[in-house]
Amino acid sequence: MKKLKGLLFLVLCISLLVAGCSQNSSKKETKIDINIAALKGPTAMGMISVMEDAEAGNTANNYNFDIFGAADEISTGLAKGEIDIAAVPCNLASVLYNNTQGKIKLAGINTLGVLYIVETGDSIQTIEDLRGKTIYSTGLGTTPQYTLNYLLSSNGIDPDKDVTIEYKSEATEVAALLSQSEDAIAMLPQPYVTTVMMNNDKVRIALDTTKEWEAISTDGSSVVTGTVVVRSEFLEKNPKAFDAFMEEYSKSAEFVNSNVEEAAALIEKFDIFKAAVAKKAIPYCNITLIQGEEMKEKVSGYLNVLYKQNPKSIGGELPKDDFYYIIQK
Repeated sequence: MKKLKGLLFLVLCISLLVAGCSQNSSKKETKIDINIAALKGPTAMGMISVMEDAEAGNTANNYNFDIFGAADEISTGLAKGEIDIAAVPCNLASVLYNNTQGKIKLAGINTLGVLYIVETGDSIQTIEDLRGKTIYSTGLGTTPQYTLNYLLSSNGIDPDKDVTIEYKSEATEVAALLSQSEDAIAMLPQPYVTTVMMNNDKVRIALDTTKEWEAISTDGSSVVTGTVVVRSEFLEKNPKAFDAFMEEYSKSAEFVNSNVEEAAALIEKFDIFKAAVAKKAIPYCNITLIQGEEMKEKVSGYLNVLYKQNPKSIGGELPKDDFYYIIQK
């Protein structure tokens, strides 16, 4: 009888061991390959901790990251199904949604406003102080122009009559103008603002466009620079894998803001920006990961402002509710 009990116990142990091995094997097999893309600059900076973990094999799934210099490369990759998840400008997310008949969904805001009004003098303290001035900027026909126009008009300043706005094609041109004048005013994005300030100690940040926008907003909207999008087909097939990525992304954004020096080193490692610039720019890049209803509120209000100025800037029409992916927790 004792021998029989011993034999049964041994069989039970072996069964549990085999089951355990089988479960571990199953867990390993559930990892999937996910192709992720981002643009160089602040829209990519928030995910560098996930990139580092993925390189070491310490992520929920197998992530293949690509950092691109141009948005059209990402758009093409998403359309062809070669990219599953991407960090892209907010208005491009809307354009992609409209152009693909809803095959792209917005899942999060990863960067709020990165535009700043800077000057070499000390005359600009409020938006009203821009009246009658010349402002140099980049972004003619794109979101920087629409953002500046909205801020000016909302403060009673006609962008076409009450100020002179000179648009340049490159941030370097604007930087050169700032260096040549003792009272020049410009609007630039981060981290170019930091680069200019590192090379010219006369330049100071006068206004944060995100704060100025939120001060006049009545609908909870904000300047939204970068977003996280996902292909609808990929999301439908892999909802848990996507949610796991977003959880890792959220922790990565927190890491970047809490560990600036370490984050800056990783930003250079992954060829996004030089560490010296990134270290000083991170506190001004508004890196975050906003999801759910707050995301929808901020994005819908922002897109509405762009739509009123130029419907083509968001793909011709405002996205419908199915554009927004709200993670159920």
